[in-house]
Order: sequence, then C-alpha cells, then structure tokens
Amino acid sequence: MKIIFAGTPEFAAVALAALHAAGFEIPLVLTQPDRPAGRGMQLQASAVKQFALAHDIPVAQPISLRLDGKYPEIAQEAHELLRATPHDVMVVAAYGLILPQSVLDIPPLGCLNIHASLLPRWRGAAPIHRAIEVGDEETGVTIMQMELGLDTGPMLLMESLPIAADDTTASLHDKLARLGGKMIVDALRKLEQDGLTATPQPEAGANYAAKIAKEEATLDLKQSAQELARKIRAFNPFPGAMGICNGTPVKFWQAEALECSNQWPAGQVISANAQDGVVIACGDGALRVTELQKPGGKRLPAAEFIKGFALEGERFQ
Repeated sequence: MKIIFAGTPEFAAVALAALHAAGFEIPLVLTQPDRPAGRGMQLQASAVKQFALAHDIPVAQPISLRLDGKYPEIAQEAHELLRATPHDVMVVAAYGLILPQSVLDIPPLGCLNIHASLLPRWRGAAPIHRAIEVGDEETGVTIMQMELGLDTGPMLLMESLPIAADDTTASLHDKLARLGGKMIVDALRKLEQDGLTATPQPEAGANYAAKIAKEEATLDLKQSAQELARKIRAFNPFPGAMGICNGTPVKFWQAEALECSNQWPAGQVISANAQDGVVIACGDGALRVTELQKPGGKRLPAAEFIKGFALEGERFQ
C-alpha cells in the first residue's frame, strides 16, 4: 500500500516514523512551510519534514490547497502533484491546512486522520489541552475517515488512554503520539486485508477544542485551586500558565491543589519556603506551586526560585 502523508509537528512525525518502520511505501509527504523559530527566528523545518528528508522521502510544502483561496496557482500545483503521485490512501495528522473536497477526492481509498481524542468528545485544534483543563479522566485516539466537516467524519478505530493525575499536555501528547502511530499502522493493515468498518459519529457529547490563546495563560486566582492546577498542567508546555506579582509575570509550571480555609484573599502568598514551595490562596483552596519561572530566567524548583524572587507576604493579582 502506498501512502501520501500530510502532517507537521512532532505528533505527526511519530506517526510517520511508525508507518516507515512498518514498511509502508511513502512516495510523498506534505507539510507546512518552514517557519521562523528560536531566539534568532531562523527558518526551521517541521518535525515531519526533518524525518522525511532524513529518510529520502520527497517533501512538498504548499502554503494552501484551496483552489478558491488566496493562492490558487500554488494549490493547483499541489493538486497536480497529488494526482501524479501513485498512492492508495492519504494519512493526515495535525497537518494544519484545510483539505478541500477536491483533495479529499483524490486518494482512491480516501483520507484517514489521526485525531487525539475519543470523538466526538473533543473536535478541533487543542483536544489534549482541553481534556486536561476540564478534568477528563480518559482520552485516546480516533482514526477517522475525513470529510469536509471539522473532525466530523466516520470513525474507523478508537482506543482509550487514562489521563494520569500528573499528566501535562507535554506528557500526554507523547503517550497519544505513540498510540496514534500504532493505531494508524493497525488501521492500514486492516484496510489492506479485510477493510475497515466506518461508524458515524454521534452529535451528542461533541465539544469544540479551541486553539489555546496566549491570553488564557494568565490565571484568575479567584477560581478554585483544582481548576487552576488543571490549567497549569494543560498549559504546559504552551503557553505556560502565569500569575502577575508586582507587575511581573511569573510562570507556574508545576502545582498541586490543597484544601485550606478561605481566610486569605485570592492571590495571597500564604507561604514561600523550601519545604512547602510557594502556596497561594485561591477562590477555593490553595495552590502549592513547585516549579516557577521569571521573565528571561530558567524554570526553577520553588526552593531555588524564591532565593532570587522574594514572594513571602506578596500577593498575585
């Protein structure tokens, strides 16, 4: 079976590596154009492109695939390349570009998507973040047949995964990436042998996992400690949850919720020492923050952080 693969970040690169290791022929990879990254803002190839080039897989990076969009000539060239590349199916994982119907119709066996949620629980761009943020106890991966709707296509395979109490978006991402790589290999082998059974998604229980905005990073300490601890895990590594103390943004990277009386105003630093970490009063309960970072500094354990940033008796706004 010949596969065209479309994906961009590390989540997709893990799936591409699994397909390559399983022996599937991959005559073409689509990925987004190189983007500026790092302090020097130098152009950087996506994780998928880096893997493809390292394994001599041809790469295309169209800025758009929409014939009716801003770049119709580029989209037309991409369509012609897809039609000229012999393949059976397209596999898509966190590609980041809209696939119009004209592209979905090209692969003989259609387009399969690796989605990091138990559909229809979280459709959209940030299913991992949102699952942690709201306190879901489990998540998983769904392999679905793509259609024009946003993550609305029929489901082909699904496998669940528990969300651990200390999972961050970073740790859960890695677990789901490995699961997605295994499942897409299983799905394609079934497709080759006996075919796959498509199950329509129910509309009941569908939620939209909106892309994480940087503005969400600033915590409202009037919320409960449980909610805030989940946000800190959900926003690790991006955008990084933070509080503001005396006008200075301080990022919180690790924290746990504590039960305590509400005798302090929200945001008040109850204690800040090597033994307890930084304990901050919330609308309900308190946060024990154990890893923090100031602007331009490194992520530090609380015991090290407070040596250079006094917090005892201060209050986060």
